[in-house]
Formats: sequence, structure tokens, C-alpha cells
Amino acid sequence: MEFTIRTSKDRDLLDVTEEVLRAASKGGVKDGTCLVYVPHATAGIIVNEFEPNIAHDFTQMFERLFPPGDYRHNMIDDNAQAHLKSGFVGPGVSIPVTAGRLDLGTWQRIILCEFDGPRERRVIVKVVGK
Repeated sequence: MEFTIRTSKDRDLLDVTEEVLRAASKGGVKDGTCLVYVPHATAGIIVNEFEPNIAHDFTQMFERLFPPGDYRHNMIDDNAQAHLKSGFVGPGVSIPVTAGRLDLGTWQRIILCEFDGPRERRVIVKVVGK
């Protein structure tokens, strides 16, 4: 199961929780694990609260952690910062599934982190269990 999402900014955080829930529900698994994964070297997935202020804070922190610099990869395609951010965040998350529902906390959302947009991104959702 997978879906695509089009990002509209160079750097952005997008709530993909509803799309993941729809994809995960098609698996029919009652108890197990849901893997959410982006097969891209310049995007990532996190689970956290999602509201405009925290999205801004995350974006600002990523910029502080990986400021513009003399990165060797920039000689190839000028997006080393995006690769570093993606490597820091990671390409996926695992979420427990209990009684057919994702075990997300009250305020938790599944967030796609775009570090090199705008682009079309694939999000793969695999649910395993019984």
C-alpha cells in the first residue's frame, strides 16, 4: 500500500496521518506493526504533535543543525543539507497496531519532512501482524 503526496515548498512539514490511516486500514491487521517509509534520500518521516508553531520550530531547528556550508556533496547537486537532514530524521517510523487501530498518542501525527522540494513523494505503508 502506498500513496503519493506533492510538496509545494523547498522545506516543509506535511501531516500525512489520514492518508496513512486509510492505507493501513486496507491491510485488515488487528494486532501488529505499521511501517511508514519514504524511499527518498532528501525526505523523512517523524511522529509528533502537528500544529503551525511546532512545524516552524522543527524547520528552524533543522536549519540550525545543518546550516549552509561548504559540503562536498554540493559539488554534485547542491542539496547536501537536505541529505543530512534526511539522514538525521530517518526515512520511516514503526507504529504499533492494536485492535485494528494505530496506537498513536492523543496529539501524535505522522509527518512527512520535505527537505528538497517541491517534489512528488511516495509514502509506503506496510502493516504486518495477525
